[in-house]
Amino acid sequence: MKARQMIRFLVVLTLIFSLIWVAGCKKKSEKPYIPVISKGFQHQFWQAVKQGAEKAAKDYDVEITFEGPESEAMVDKQLEMFQTALDKKPDAICLAALDSKALIPLLEKAKAANIPVIGFDSGVDSDIPLSTAATDNIAAAAYAADKMAELIGGAGEVAVIVHDQTSRTGIDRRDGFVNRIKEKYPNITIVDIQYGGGDHLKSTDLAKAIIQAHPNLKGFFGANEGSIIGVLNAVKELGKEGQIVVIGYDSGQQQMDAIRSGVEAGAITQDPIGIGYKCVEAAVKALKGEKLPKTIDTGFHWYDKTNIDSPEIAPLLYK
Repeated sequence: MKARQMIRFLVVLTLIFSLIWVAGCKKKSEKPYIPVISKGFQHQFWQAVKQGAEKAAKDYDVEITFEGPESEAMVDKQLEMFQTALDKKPDAICLAALDSKALIPLLEKAKAANIPVIGFDSGVDSDIPLSTAATDNIAAAAYAADKMAELIGGAGEVAVIVHDQTSRTGIDRRDGFVNRIKEKYPNITIVDIQYGGGDHLKSTDLAKAIIQAHPNLKGFFGANEGSIIGVLNAVKELGKEGQIVVIGYDSGQQQMDAIRSGVEAGAITQDPIGIGYKCVEAAVKALKGEKLPKTIDTGFHWYDKTNIDSPEIAPLLYK
């Protein structure tokens, strides 16, 4: 009897160790999981960011998911997405915040759970993200202001449509443009600044109202893809092609066509594929314990019809 009990004990013990070994091997073989939470899906810009993130995931052998709200105005939806990501206990999280403050409580949860957070495109008002891969939006928008001043002869009325006044990109692009005009160009007046939520239909209505209210408007700056498409729609619908200097941000087919045709003077392009790649790469480095810079500057360029097809610019533009 004792022998039988001993055999049963040894069999059970062997099974337990086998299960532990299998579980350990499985856990060891699983790829690190990194959810990438963007500001949206509705613009081609985010599809280009996704492309870069997926390339980095393949190069570094990690698993990612890429998601974002249907609209860049849906802050609450992004908060839900971040909480859902936390519940899955990921190895790290990449985040492009719609609101620079609203996500801070959830970032604190991630920190408490020892989950590294990497920002991309748009940062937050917190030191919790270990690094943020993004364009220097203040410098880029200031450069757009310089081009605007050059193209309208240093004097006149201009207007601005921005995607929002809560995200870091919205704030920085607005302030970069507005502050440069105020500091360097006393004869240029910014007559209106409106926020279209990154939605081209809403931005179209806002731009039309501004143009109709200011018949002497000489220039119009749209601070992201949705904003500038709204401006272009308004200019065309009101028959103002060639009468208003239009400067944009990002690319996309409609904006590229407008630049080639001369309706739009030019735009600032980011490197969306680079942004997506660098944020996932930084997350992998964080998991390895590598020290990261607080910001990863992914660069910007001015493009117009003179260089849109150049080897330097063409790879940065998305259709």
